[in-house]
Amino acid sequence: MAEPSEQPVTSAAQAAAVEAGDAAELAAVAVRVRELIVQMCASSDGGHLGGSMSLVEILVTLYHEVLRVDPTRPELPERDVLLLSKGHGAIALYAVLATRGYFPVEWLDGYAAAGGPFLAHPNRAVPGVEMPTGSLGHGLALGVGHALAGRLDGSDRRCVVVLGDGELQEGSVWEAAMAASSLGLDRLTAVIDRNGLQLGGGTEDVITLEPLADRWRAFGWTVREVDGHDRVALREALTASGAGRPVAVIARTVKGRGLPYVEGQVRSHFARLGETQRGRALRAVRRGIR
Repeated sequence: MAEPSEQPVTSAAQAAAVEAGDAAELAAVAVRVRELIVQMCASSDGGHLGGSMSLVEILVTLYHEVLRVDPTRPELPERDVLLLSKGHGAIALYAVLATRGYFPVEWLDGYAAAGGPFLAHPNRAVPGVEMPTGSLGHGLALGVGHALAGRLDGSDRRCVVVLGDGELQEGSVWEAAMAASSLGLDRLTAVIDRNGLQLGGGTEDVITLEPLADRWRAFGWTVREVDGHDRVALREALTASGAGRPVAVIARTVKGRGLPYVEGQVRSHFARLGETQRGRALRAVRRGIR
């Protein structure tokens, strides 16, 4: 047995330094993800820019800190499952999967190429993509199926469904929410990208969603509200117990986050960036989120 003096000692300062280093590394990952989103929006087909940018910290936190996954074995039976119900955020998902090591980042150069796997909505041919999605309102019901299958398998795997807030205007979302709580699916988490905008304008101008947290509670869910760009708050909300209930994390975000000149604007929804616009956007995201 080693003498007491030989035992490694981790001071609070050392632990804080490690945590700060991890935070800096993940901040760099988030910047890299935003760069990749911009690059894909500069393709001939363009891409859904604003809603992908608002998703970045949510997906980085999930794939780099929360989900039990193995990028070298995407089909691992005991893996946690993520379903991107707001399928128009696919380019954010592709970028995060690449940074997590599911496939080389260089593959994204083929985004929107004829015959390639990287489509405008999630494609099952891309390693790490669980389901093709984008017909809004279906993802949570699919998540209920995954969570129920896990229970029947005797597995402790989780299913996380990421939804857009405009998507909550679909009645099928609430049918699935009611079923999930009735079944006590405590391994199911819904993350709502609450950026407040949809293609037709502000969500509250189209169909009122607020008080959104109370609506989820009324359907029997444990609810947490967080800043959707704060990775620490996201990690805590996504890892705490739901006390026997499914969990809804309302992540308040900014559409177009990282591009100050389009943040919080409907016009950021879709973009086909020219070379000048691409350069401007890359410079903006490389300055980082302050």
